[in-house]
Amino acid sequence: MSGIEPLPRLAASDFKQVIRHAPLFSIDLLVKNPDGRFLLGLRTNAPARGYWFVPGGRVYKNEPLAAAFERISRTELGVSASLTTGSLIGLYEHFYEDNVFSAEFGTHYIAAAYSLNVDGLDSLPGRQHSDYRWASREEIFRDATVHPYTRDYFLNA
Repeated sequence: MSGIEPLPRLAASDFKQVIRHAPLFSIDLLVKNPDGRFLLGLRTNAPARGYWFVPGGRVYKNEPLAAAFERISRTELGVSASLTTGSLIGLYEHFYEDNVFSAEFGTHYIAAAYSLNVDGLDSLPGRQHSDYRWASREEIFRDATVHPYTRDYFLNA
């Protein structure tokens, strides 16, 4: 650990300025069950609203990667997983024309994609996704409602 405390979440007005002027760093999770299917959530927020996407979230300023991984897995999956249980697939860039606030300007993400095997998930949070489903790799590539950035992850996974 760095000994530096993570900063609290930014006020919306400050976060909007960050999105306008800087890329965001996030962790996305390719969650695989014992049947070889992957978890997808139907996004409720922009960017990527209305698309099936893998769970994930952004890393906060001064938040160590291991702590971010645990927090994101807890808030997105309802279970806390350690960074050592995941396997890095790679780094990806995502460019969106909108952002969580409006279509006034776009969002630029640098996303670290990790694979994560799970035995099962009891209840999934509904904060970022209105629905969830398990999909095979073939279904992910066939379904036009799966976001292209999500499909990109499975080219290397």
